[in-house]
Amino acid sequence: MSVTIKIYAILDKYTDGERVIEVDGTTVGQCLARLTRKYPAIKEALFDKNGGLLDYINVYVNGKRPYPQLLDKPVKDGDNILLTMPMGGG
Repeated sequence: MSVTIKIYAILDKYTDGERVIEVDGTTVGQCLARLTRKYPAIKEALFDKNGGLLDYINVYVNGKRPYPQLLDKPVKDGDNILLTMPMGGG
């Protein structure tokens, strides 16, 4: 099963510039775990020290927020996961 993870530019420094990554998994959490195995540096940008997703990371599955399931949200072959985080500035 192949799921596409799309990463906004602010996070691509953790994936060697890759912004579209194919992974296998049946839930959002499994897909993100596979992403962090492939690109270990992104783990600190997505998860806290207890393994929970950081509050400011936004996750969308096929354009919709998977609330309240989030990491337990099932995904299927061909689904898209989008990872974003707010940009700050002033």
